[in-house]
Amino acid sequence: MAITTTAGDHPDAMPIDFRKLITTPKPNPTEFVLRGLLRLLCPLYWIAAKLKNVAYDRGWKTTHPTPLPTISVGNLSVGGTGKSPVVAWIARELREQGLRVAILSRGYGQLDDGRNDEALELELALPDVPHLQNPDRCQAAELAAEELEMQAIVLDDAFQHRRIERHIDIVLVDATDPPGAQSVLPRGLYREPFSSLARADLVLLTRSDQVSHEALKRWQEKIARHCEAPILYAKHGPQELQQVSRGAHSIFDSAGESTLRGKKVLAFCGIGNPGAFFQTLKGLGVELVDTRVWPDHHAYDADDIQTLAQWVQEHSDAEVVVCTVKDWVKVQTNQLARKDLIALSIQLQLSQEDQQLLREMLSKLPRPLSEELS
Repeated sequence: MAITTTAGDHPDAMPIDFRKLITTPKPNPTEFVLRGLLRLLCPLYWIAAKLKNVAYDRGWKTTHPTPLPTISVGNLSVGGTGKSPVVAWIARELREQGLRVAILSRGYGQLDDGRNDEALELELALPDVPHLQNPDRCQAAELAAEELEMQAIVLDDAFQHRRIERHIDIVLVDATDPPGAQSVLPRGLYREPFSSLARADLVLLTRSDQVSHEALKRWQEKIARHCEAPILYAKHGPQELQQVSRGAHSIFDSAGESTLRGKKVLAFCGIGNPGAFFQTLKGLGVELVDTRVWPDHHAYDADDIQTLAQWVQEHSDAEVVVCTVKDWVKVQTNQLARKDLIALSIQLQLSQEDQQLLREMLSKLPRPLSEELS
């Protein structure tokens, strides 16, 4: 069952029915006609995106230098590529290199306390890393350098935010994106044409374990036609289960088996790629009784919690309710209709070779001359 309410003020938020409309392999007649209408609008969007990039490439628009070494982690698509685990991995790596690092983001869909779900999720994973949310990321970068005395910046979702300079541009591409998603808006899910990958210093092909070897080869060939950047292959693997009352604990027992295996599970989420979350749960051996989806960055209110509780009551055979950490930080409850609510934490997984390549890129970042490493 899908809930198709809109989510906050996120420009990329869209009803899940829209994703289904453009990606379903066998559209019905109505969907076929709507796809055709959306395709007619694509050239307008493509031209607008192209003109913006030409303006920056030719210096008609100014790129502002940052006072600190800066890494951008972004997407071609509107979301759902698994960006948060990548941002967390990079920030953690910079901390291990002895750098004081801050994360900068636009701050879409802010809650009452001024933070959004991504900030809350990253704060949970990295309590010692400041997360600054400001539409003016140049201003936020100056704050990080001058007042917080940071030594490096990670820009969250900034590939299209060309106003701020970056030393490394990392772009994520979801290997599970179906062909229908690989066009620019509004026919597809891409904010820029694939040719924009020419600006990337590194391409990270996420969820590479969820597609065939032949599909990975096709992605590699497509990426290589547009850029010469290295391609890394990432998995987004389950790591921990989190509960309000118990904190975080490993999802695997001492024998390496999933503690959720065989359990009857209700699952819900409000993320960019809900199908990937449900697929991860299936990979853990759960029996999915039912699923429910909200748009990306959905802010849960009291009515939503009541709706979820009623939904849980309707499925008395389910043993546990599972959501993403991104949803859990907003719902913040132990139980729904007397059933345990658990959040599944996802971690970036890279091969040793790919980890080494990424670490070498980070180690070559310029260091602030005015400070010694802590």
